[in-house]
Amino acid sequence: MTAPPHRRSSRLTRRQRRLFRLARTVTAAGVLVAGGFWWAGDEEPVDPVLAAAPAVAGRADGAGGAGGDPAALDHKAKPERNPGTSERTSEPKAAAGQGATSGPGAAGKAGAKPRAAHGARPKAAPAPRPPAPLARSRPTTVAVPAITIEAPVMDLGLDARGRLATPPVDNPDVVGWYAKGVSPGERGTAVVVGHRDTRTGPAIFVSLDSLSPGNTVRVARADGKVAVFTIDRVATYSKADFPDKEVYGSTGRPELRLLTCGGAFERGKGYDANIVVFAHLTDIAQKI
Repeated sequence: MTAPPHRRSSRLTRRQRRLFRLARTVTAAGVLVAGGFWWAGDEEPVDPVLAAAPAVAGRADGAGGAGGDPAALDHKAKPERNPGTSERTSEPKAAAGQGATSGPGAAGKAGAKPRAAHGARPKAAPAPRPPAPLARSRPTTVAVPAITIEAPVMDLGLDARGRLATPPVDNPDVVGWYAKGVSPGERGTAVVVGHRDTRTGPAIFVSLDSLSPGNTVRVARADGKVAVFTIDRVATYSKADFPDKEVYGSTGRPELRLLTCGGAFERGKGYDANIVVFAHLTDIAQKI
């Protein structure tokens, strides 16, 4: 028998209410379960910059001293030139008291020399000490590698007017040493002269004025030693204003002067100036 219309409508309404309650319960349970997972496992998101800050501060405390000055880190990370080489490196230097640098290649750097501190200039290598003055010994040969000359030496004195004599003009390839003065290598100033040219053509010291500071003069001596002189300067002086003291005077160390003619030439009078090479003893060798 068919139920009355109003009772069927009432049963349908109760069923809908049950379904609604069931759906609400299931939804609430799902929310509670999800909320429980969130409450148990989720944390506040961390700022990556703040997370790195303690590590940076710790490196500053260890490398830059108390207080962790960040400028110290910036300074150490700057590239610097390794003293004595052209190599540039951006690797931070180890702080005082720190252990060996870790990371690849650290073992190979264990014996490396420490770099100079920031702002400090590497110490220049000390200049080599000059050799001690030699005993007196007559010079036998003079060689000047820069102008490819090598000449035998003859003894010279003073002329009738008290001036330094010169080698004979008929022998342009010989030089003369003032034998009454200091021998090359002795303490004091030794003097060697030579012609620039003669009537027959260029002579041994024709290129003397082309020498430069740093060139060398090698003088073989009778005792078997070779006195090596390094040129300090080359000067030209008018014969009328020739500075005798400056050229011939002693400086307290072994020195050498090479002299020849220079300036303008006038027939019947000769050259109006002298070229002078100033040099000092820097080495003793065994062969020319």
